[in-house]
Amino acid sequence: MATPPTDLQTLRDLATKIRIHSVECTAAANSGHPSSSSSIAEILSVLFFRTMRYKVSAPRDPSSDRFVLSKGHACPALYAAWVENGLIPAEELKKLRQLGTDLEGHPTPRLNFIDVGTGSLGQGLAVAAGMAYVGKFVDRANYKVYCLIGDGESAEGSIWESIAFASYYKLDNLVLIIDVNRLGQTGPTMLAHDVDMYKRRLDAFDFNTVVVDGHNVEALVQAFENANTVKQKPTVIVAKTFKGRDFPEIEDQENWHGKPLGANTEKVLKHLRSLIKNTGQLKYNIPSPLSEVKPVDISNVRLSSPPSYKQGELLATRAAYGKALTKLLASNSRILAFDGDMSNSTFSEAAKKNGPANYVECYIAEQNLVGAGIGAACRDRTIVFLSTFAAFFTRAFDQIRMGAISQSNINICGSHCGVSIGEDGPSQMALEDIAMFRSIPGSTVFYPSDVVATERAVELAANTKGITFIRTARAPTAVFYSNDQIFQIGKANVVFSTNNDQVLVIAAGITLHESLIAANELAKSGIGIRVMDPFTIKPIDKFSIIQNAQAVGGRILVVEDHYPEGGIGEAVLSAVAEERNIYVKHVAIPRVPRSGKPADLLNYYKIDATNIIGHVQEVLKK
Repeated sequence: MATPPTDLQTLRDLATKIRIHSVECTAAANSGHPSSSSSIAEILSVLFFRTMRYKVSAPRDPSSDRFVLSKGHACPALYAAWVENGLIPAEELKKLRQLGTDLEGHPTPRLNFIDVGTGSLGQGLAVAAGMAYVGKFVDRANYKVYCLIGDGESAEGSIWESIAFASYYKLDNLVLIIDVNRLGQTGPTMLAHDVDMYKRRLDAFDFNTVVVDGHNVEALVQAFENANTVKQKPTVIVAKTFKGRDFPEIEDQENWHGKPLGANTEKVLKHLRSLIKNTGQLKYNIPSPLSEVKPVDISNVRLSSPPSYKQGELLATRAAYGKALTKLLASNSRILAFDGDMSNSTFSEAAKKNGPANYVECYIAEQNLVGAGIGAACRDRTIVFLSTFAAFFTRAFDQIRMGAISQSNINICGSHCGVSIGEDGPSQMALEDIAMFRSIPGSTVFYPSDVVATERAVELAANTKGITFIRTARAPTAVFYSNDQIFQIGKANVVFSTNNDQVLVIAAGITLHESLIAANELAKSGIGIRVMDPFTIKPIDKFSIIQNAQAVGGRILVVEDHYPEGGIGEAVLSAVAEERNIYVKHVAIPRVPRSGKPADLLNYYKIDATNIIGHVQEVLKK
């Protein structure tokens, strides 16, 4: 006999209890967002105690439905729902926002019921769409993904990138809920309570759009049941709500965003308690997942075959990225390659050969590209690679930094780096990408200098926790590593030396190749230099840099196709900062560059072989 669903009055009472918890914990913290929490109380009550199928004992069970609270500032209500279902002790809520508690001011995955960190608005829907993509096309499972966004954040362009993505892939396992509570932080939102306008806009994206009174539990139950019947399109529930619902003299009033209720606290709590009809312990029934989703193994993934290149042949590192993806897919079908309409330039299109689900076209929408990748990587169901021109990841920097807060494991490959791309000009040249990714907590930054190194970088990235970045180049360069070369994260390789080395030259990518040309020319005139390939810029091989610098008399030259700030040079300078008697000359792109032929640009900005010879001679005078 089927377990009866939670009755409507209990759902109303649970919504009221969610409000009470939200008021009490923000009052204890003297900080937080009780009014924003109040507007979503019925939505969470219906979701968590009647609609969603999940296991309280195992919040991240792969069989369970997923929930993303994009409007993360309303987390007191989310925490309260998990108090009411028994996962969190009620007394823990009183520690909200205090140092040392995992119940932070916005949700983070330190909590076992949170998949991603939210709070930087406009990002949750992309994450939910990535989760839904995996559910529909990779897991082929019947779990659903629910995402609650605020009406204020619907002004973010990233939201509409994600709406377009969800519509294009017909993610019928995705349910978006918009909390239309009319008020933002400083005043009314763009559309206020014009729910009909929301409906027209979402209808235009071919969503199944349902407009409801967001405080009517019966209407919400029916709306979610409707979502379960719709196929081949995502559902959006446009819920008209009121900020500070059931808070006397505060409901629907301005200037209550992000404030505890202060002197109004006891009056509001007294009123809320009077609304509860069922006394004693509330009885509810949480539906179980419809079926068990099998566990997957994405650990220790290796290239299906080692690199097989001829030393001296000219090949672009970006092409090796694509080849490495196909080799990983031959070993593990859970590899996903996301791209932003650049797959024939980044070579991620190689992933299409394995099957249509393994390549995810995100089109020119980089914020959704990164957010959806973060979602796809959740619960360790897939290994995710994201690619486009390295320069274009700058517009998704907020998603990338939130990925770090989310403890996400995503691998990013940025192609077309530096002035070496040539005629396309500075808008296409990534010259700040290393700095950007080095600044991400826990990140690993690869800069492979030939195709052998690139294949191994991709393999290492697939098995590395946190956010990884692989920098690849447009221009073909010579293969100089042997196919059996061993690469390690944080381990540099000396690729040229003589019996009389006087300068340590550190370079990567195109400037490493130019340095090797310079080294051979200098050797003819009796000047020996040692050339080092760092392989990873973060972590940088501090020990090898210091050891080799001391061996050549303490002289280092760094040459890079990047702006001076935050690149290889500053990584090297940081590595030797506490060492005595080491001199570092740093050559980089000093200003916004111009279009031109690659060779001309390398020469103009003094990072080609001819200029490197000159830089070495200058260093020797120090």
